[in-house]
Amino acid sequence: MSNYEQIELSVENYIATIKLNRPERFNALGSRIVDELGRALAEVEGSGEVRAVVLTGAGDRAFCSGVDLKERREMDADERWTHNRALNAFAEQLARLQTPTVAALNGLAFGGGLEITLACDFRIAAEGAEFALPEVGIGIVPGAGGTQRLPRLIGPTKAKELILTGRRINAEAALEMGLVSKVVPPGSLIEEARSLAGEIAANSPLALAYAKAAVDLASETSIEQGLRYETAAIRATLASEDYNIGLAAFAKKQAPEFPPLTARRVT
Repeated sequence: MSNYEQIELSVENYIATIKLNRPERFNALGSRIVDELGRALAEVEGSGEVRAVVLTGAGDRAFCSGVDLKERREMDADERWTHNRALNAFAEQLARLQTPTVAALNGLAFGGGLEITLACDFRIAAEGAEFALPEVGIGIVPGAGGTQRLPRLIGPTKAKELILTGRRINAEAALEMGLVSKVVPPGSLIEEARSLAGEIAANSPLALAYAKAAVDLASETSIEQGLRYETAAIRATLASEDYNIGLAAFAKKQAPEFPPLTARRVT
């Protein structure tokens, strides 16, 4: 794995851990860290070693405080737009990653920091974590997918309540509304996230990619289009080497050893 200045990337047992590493700035999303996050995802997707990804933050106070407003204040309008487009592109890259993703939220997740977690497949929060989309309070709107992904996750009424008030909520409230799937003690957060990632990584990378794409499609299109994709996915996997390996391992009562996912996309 490559070296980075503002993030950390490591791989162990098919699980990549990407850590935002600007604790002195509450892991705020400046231009450099956004660029490094995008490069790290490209490296992960091109690696045959990775079958699940855990995204977390350094320190015990913040997963990510959002866009680096100190840096943003020094930008002109064109530079602000460029920065926003880069952040939006990273969120979309994260959402479309063929490898399943788990956000381990070790502290506050505000603004763009919350928005990038919405692009993950799972969100696990530490007790004491807080969440907010406060953009309207400073004269802008969530601009990295928040207005689209949050309603699909928790429903439009709850999403409007959070977005239009800018209200902070705690981890328990986030769990109740379905924003996160689990709340755990801070000391066990990474263990919980890696445990979930490990369960995922034990499975066929090809089947995971198809299944993830199919479920994502369910919230984006009609059931007829979704079922057509599911039909194409089952046909492709029925004829795959992964399925042959899985059947052989089942017959022998052994754990299957699946090959890496090829570079071709399943969507």
